[in-house]
Amino acid sequence: MDSIDFDKAGGLVPAIIQDATTHKVLMLGYMNDAALKETRSSGRVTFYSRSKQRLWTKGESSGNFLEFVDVRIDCDGDALLVRARPTGPVCHTGSDTCWGETNAAPESFLPELEAIIARRKQQAASPTSDDSSYVAGLLKRGVAKVAQKVGEEAVETVIEAMGSDDGLFLEESSDLLFHWMILLQAKGYRLQDVEAILARRHRERR
Repeated sequence: MDSIDFDKAGGLVPAIIQDATTHKVLMLGYMNDAALKETRSSGRVTFYSRSKQRLWTKGESSGNFLEFVDVRIDCDGDALLVRARPTGPVCHTGSDTCWGETNAAPESFLPELEAIIARRKQQAASPTSDDSSYVAGLLKRGVAKVAQKVGEEAVETVIEAMGSDDGLFLEESSDLLFHWMILLQAKGYRLQDVEAILARRHRERR
């Protein structure tokens, strides 16, 4: 955050608010240094209101807060991308977004999980990162270790498939899918690469 020069930008920078789950753009506001610090410390997105001439936490009147997830700076260091989770409609009109769009949750959690794993991969590549993240720690140990873990989870899934406890089978299946997705990232691939092959095979066999 030190790369943002609030003084050069006249004290305020635009802050684009994006839903951390659906990736929909929710609204645009403005932040000064104090608003950004309050957002990060309170966990709720806070702007500087030009009309009120003070800090303004989104939802302080309506109760429809924006729960802060993370923030990124653009390439020029003069705009923010704030990812958040809304607790209700974002626009004062009652709409989900300030563009009148419906902000529906995605049908699948897998794209979000893939994005999380990708961030952990970047963390693992950093020489200054620690191993507090399970995924980053596993990736640091190399492809062979990740592949070994996938093999272990596959065996455990097969064992539970032969049993009668459906709950354990689903838990092991989840572990297998999770570690397989880590292996994909370790090899430099994504889910869409596998999906493309499956789609091609389907077309060829029709």
